[in-house]
Amino acid sequence: MSNNDIIVSLDIGTSKVRAIIGEVTSGTFNIIGVGSADSDGIRKGAIVDIDQTVQSIRSAVEHAEQMVGIQISEVYVGISGNHIGLQSSHGVVAVQNEDREIGEDDIDRVIKAAEVIALPPEREVIDVVAKQYIVDGLEGIQDPRGMIGVRLEVEATIITGAKTPIHNLLRCVEKSGLKVKDLVLMSLGAGGLALSKDEKSMGAVLVDIGAGQATIAVYEEGSLSATSTIPVGGEFVTNDIAYGLRTLTDQAEKVKLKYGCAWIDDAASDVVFKVLRIGSNVEKEFNQEDLAAIIEPRVQEIFQLIRQEVKRLGYNELPGGYILTGGTVSMPGVLKVAQMELAASVRIAVPDYIGVRDPGFTGGVGILHHVVRSYRGRSSGPSANKKNVNRNKQSAAPVQDTSKKPGLVERLKNMFSEFI
Repeated sequence: MSNNDIIVSLDIGTSKVRAIIGEVTSGTFNIIGVGSADSDGIRKGAIVDIDQTVQSIRSAVEHAEQMVGIQISEVYVGISGNHIGLQSSHGVVAVQNEDREIGEDDIDRVIKAAEVIALPPEREVIDVVAKQYIVDGLEGIQDPRGMIGVRLEVEATIITGAKTPIHNLLRCVEKSGLKVKDLVLMSLGAGGLALSKDEKSMGAVLVDIGAGQATIAVYEEGSLSATSTIPVGGEFVTNDIAYGLRTLTDQAEKVKLKYGCAWIDDAASDVVFKVLRIGSNVEKEFNQEDLAAIIEPRVQEIFQLIRQEVKRLGYNELPGGYILTGGTVSMPGVLKVAQMELAASVRIAVPDYIGVRDPGFTGGVGILHHVVRSYRGRSSGPSANKKNVNRNKQSAAPVQDTSKKPGLVERLKNMFSEFI
């Protein structure tokens, strides 16, 4: 991995599209640019309007470009949704080097061997995540590079998704004038960033509550073991406020962000605000307690549904508890409601990088974290955009690196060509 590589993540959410630019230096990265735009073409995490989504992506990317002064050409795109599925697989190959030293080619071949599974025609492979490698019967190996062996095996998790939402997502990004370097499962990226090694090992639940959906990811024995999505999030709280205060949804969203509190005991009766009522030009005054009386029951219901879904997945009490992230959990009082409803240890995960210290950025920063970690130690870096010394947008045209790991589209083409 070379120094001064620029990698860009794209988090396309229900309320916001976020483009985050990271600068890779000696295997770690710093956030150097963030672009955000309102998301107009997404409903409950699914793309419902291609043109509006394309416009939102362009706005977010241009915002990020202006901050840093470079032109973005390639991005790593986050993907989530209820169409995502996990499947265990096993791959075996013989080590081909004469000195029997396991190299990068052997790892790539064993991953490809694990990827050969029977899938319905409407689904395709998004990623293959190695849980452990086995060298000549020795288990529990995380990185076999440089080891001596004859037989290399891998136990892997195959992440699959439905073709239609995947291709719609790729289409939106490509119509925005960007190349998709690879797709990254949001739960995988956020989990690598937000969860400690012990939490992943003992067992923990990562819950990403966005505007339109809550994504649940269960980690056990060091790896992602189950994932699910339920269609509840911050938008439902906003809609309740709009009905309760008889006001417009836009007004309800502003009130929620400025005065919202999910725990009524923490709300202040002397904090007052006015909203314009629907069907009249009259403003009515409310206080924070009135608002909390609307918000708290809906937030309670969200966490009750999350707990039910975790039980449905087959998990009752995990030692690591619940780790919350996503834009909705930044509201005051959410942590107290979660602790009461989930009856477990609960904490909120926030990225520890300047400019993105907000739970809503965990997914986007997690994508970058996943890319850097995946390529660490490899001869070719993850660079999506090469930085010019003169950080001027006109003269900073990115140099494309053809030696990089092929993206999802290229991998699919190569896979199908082997069978033809």
